[in-house]
Amino acid sequence: MEISSAYVQMSVNDGTTMRAWTARPKEEGSHPGLLVFQEAFGVNAHIRDIAGRFAREGFVAVAPELFHRTGEGFEGRYDDFPSVMPHMKALNDASMAADLRAAHDWLRGSIGTGTPIFAIGYCLGGRAAFLAALTLPLAGAVSYYGGGIAPSATNPGLLGRASGLQAPMLFFWGGRDKHVPPEQVRAVSDALRAAGKNFVNVEISNADHGFFCDARASYSPAAALLAWPLTLAFLRSKSS
Repeated sequence: MEISSAYVQMSVNDGTTMRAWTARPKEEGSHPGLLVFQEAFGVNAHIRDIAGRFAREGFVAVAPELFHRTGEGFEGRYDDFPSVMPHMKALNDASMAADLRAAHDWLRGSIGTGTPIFAIGYCLGGRAAFLAALTLPLAGAVSYYGGGIAPSATNPGLLGRASGLQAPMLFFWGGRDKHVPPEQVRAVSDALRAAGKNFVNVEISNADHGFFCDARASYSPAAALLAWPLTLAFLRSKSS
């Protein structure tokens, strides 16, 4: 499927302006929307490529720059995490929720009413996808190795709000992921089960954090090949 892509600007209700990468099918007709949330390294070539992959599958994808307040256009190197930290530390749930709402509103205006909108995110974006499912009227959300959903010594997490989850969720976890240890994965599933929420949990035992990103040393072609069709099946099952 042929696609078109471009950057757009959108207004956030705190008075800031946020840039976002968009990709959409050129084919006319009704297409579901998809919010694509970045890793800690920004809306880089990998995230733009993911948006394009989903556009070729028939989605109108938008990837907002969640670091727009501290570094519009920021693209960190995978071997230089210290450069990411100032942007990470500047984030908070209230401002991020405002960003998610702005991207959702832009997408709704782009695809029209009556068409489902989903969210997907990776790493930092996996947590953003969970937050989006708490705060937006989504048809479904997908979180890849989302750190910070479960509480930790440095982060209160989001599980205290699990009863407010508004959309079914699909989670992918890597069994070798030291950033999101098994006890945090269990905490997420336990909280959602206790809250009676609809979710799917997929753990790939020999995959590490970032296994879907082909620009990272932790990339696992086998795990990515497995996760991609499962992701599409989940999204399409919620589209009808």
